[in-house]
Amino acid sequence: MLMDIFSSFDSYEFNSISIITNNMVLSCMVILFSSLFTCCWLSNNRMNVLMIYPTKLIFNQLTRTKSTLIKGYNVIIVPLFLLLIVANLMGMVPYTMSISTHLIFTLSLGLTLWATVILSSLALNKKEFIAKLLPDGAPDWLNPFLVLIETVSITVRPLTLSFRLAANMSAGHIVLGLLGTYMSIALSTSISATVLLLLISSGYILFEFAICMIQAYIFCLLLSLYTDDHSSSH
Repeated sequence: MLMDIFSSFDSYEFNSISIITNNMVLSCMVILFSSLFTCCWLSNNRMNVLMIYPTKLIFNQLTRTKSTLIKGYNVIIVPLFLLLIVANLMGMVPYTMSISTHLIFTLSLGLTLWATVILSSLALNKKEFIAKLLPDGAPDWLNPFLVLIETVSITVRPLTLSFRLAANMSAGHIVLGLLGTYMSIALSTSISATVLLLLISSGYILFEFAICMIQAYIFCLLLSLYTDDHSSSH
């Protein structure tokens, strides 16, 4: 029960993690969209220059696939790429967990965009969509098995896409936590072991920063590659 109209802006009023997560995602999306289009009326600043390189990178990848033939798909993938980079890097802040480690977040993105491509292809050309389930030149006795295998491989795409991102980001946090635990124990036992673990932790933290950006790129790369199976117009 809200006490007044201003209480609706208090996410803690509802004591719900999902509401807080939705607010974080919405805020990130607003910031990213604003940063993308500020170059239309503002001179380049550090924020714009920093976002030019990942934007060009993902745009170049999208032009190599059929993503450009699907109207509005590029407008979704580019901010999504920037959102995933920001979300992954936010998890590198001490005592925090990235929202990309939660399956509800990754499945919401992967399943929605995969279903968009599948339903769009099915609605555009049903015959070509069904024909792509069977490779050319296959023996007749293998056709039922090939159709089944291809259907299963297409169906599990959003699951593998979402689990890959969540698992990789979670594994990085677990390894960093273990290194921190071992380092705290080594502080009271051996100085050489402490120095060794400190060097390993420093190197792994740099490696984890690279993983945050690579995983965001792989997520969007696979989403763009899935459009290669998109049906053409009649």
